[in-house]
Amino acid sequence: MNAASVYTAERFAAERFDLPEAGRWFELVAGDLVQFQPPDVAHGNTVLNFSKALGTHFQQASHEDVGYACFELGLLVARDPDTIRIPPVSYFLAQDRDRFARTDEAYTTTPPSLVVEIASTNDRRRNIGPRVTEYLDWGVEHVWVADPPARRMHVYHRGGPSRQLAEHETLVGHPVLPGFRLKVAEVFAEPAWWRGGKREQGRP
Repeated sequence: MNAASVYTAERFAAERFDLPEAGRWFELVAGDLVQFQPPDVAHGNTVLNFSKALGTHFQQASHEDVGYACFELGLLVARDPDTIRIPPVSYFLAQDRDRFARTDEAYTTTPPSLVVEIASTNDRRRNIGPRVTEYLDWGVEHVWVADPPARRMHVYHRGGPSRQLAEHETLVGHPVLPGFRLKVAEVFAEPAWWRGGKREQGRP
């Protein structure tokens, strides 16, 4: 990589929407542009299920416990050369005073309390280990990795042991999301309209 090819975070943010597919599946890794495969159906279902579960939790939780989630927000995890990761979900605590400004940012330099990643397509699966390490080293306290092919959740805590949850187990949000509970099977559930469509086509 020569000096002319190095992207800064600022350049990536300014030029991202000029990239193919408006830069949707690109990240910046050590100054280089990296393109990922478009996510598959399982990836989309997982994001939808997490969005619905978080929305329900926010409605039911006490005001003091409610933070806010950002979807596909860039996280500037390293400088010189710059690396911007763009996870599906980033969750920030309620006491973060910049909550309204951050929802409009291209990227943030503030580590969220929780990052949710999805190891769906092959390139995302190969890349997941280094991503988790980057997040934890940067200051993210909790990382949840959804694994649709295996239908498992991997739970990481900064400075603590990791856990693997099978489909029959329950993902518990404590301490970052007090009161949040979600069955792992529901993380990967297909939406009702999709199941109905498959039955109409004669699929099992």
